[in-house]
Amino acid sequence: MPHHHPDSGREETAEQRADRRWADLVQEMRVALTGVQILFGFLLTVVFMPRFPQLSTTDRNIYIVTVLLGSASTGALIGPVAFHRLVTGRRIKPQAVIWASRLTVVGLVLLLCTLTSALLLILRVAMHDALAPLLVAAILVWYLVCWFALPLWARTRYTESGPSSADNNTE
Repeated sequence: MPHHHPDSGREETAEQRADRRWADLVQEMRVALTGVQILFGFLLTVVFMPRFPQLSTTDRNIYIVTVLLGSASTGALIGPVAFHRLVTGRRIKPQAVIWASRLTVVGLVLLLCTLTSALLLILRVAMHDALAPLLVAAILVWYLVCWFALPLWARTRYTESGPSSADNNTE
């Protein structure tokens, strides 16, 4: 029987709510996955570029960290698909949505790190000066504001009870 969930403002069963949340999460993951796959694919080709051997040890280390972060981000963002596939039919969709949401947040944090690291490498190679880390720091702050600060502010500002630990970022 449908009931009104105080956090959603909707009349739906727990299963209907899980289905809706899963559909929302899948749409969000499509955007993130497209970006991470393009970035990761590009990163994998850099090592085969003629200029790669000329990079400094520091730049090579940044590249290695960036590739590892990109790989970890890809794993976390694809993780919800595997999770869903392995638990389908077990009647645990509400729990699956919570875990898939957590994996997606981890994937976004790793993607943030990947983008920041890749930008650092590119600007170090392109600019050869001390301005590169400052520009990267400014972009990092921008990512943090757009991806985390603004949504968390809106969540707190526009919900009566503030962040709900029961929802765990799955709404």
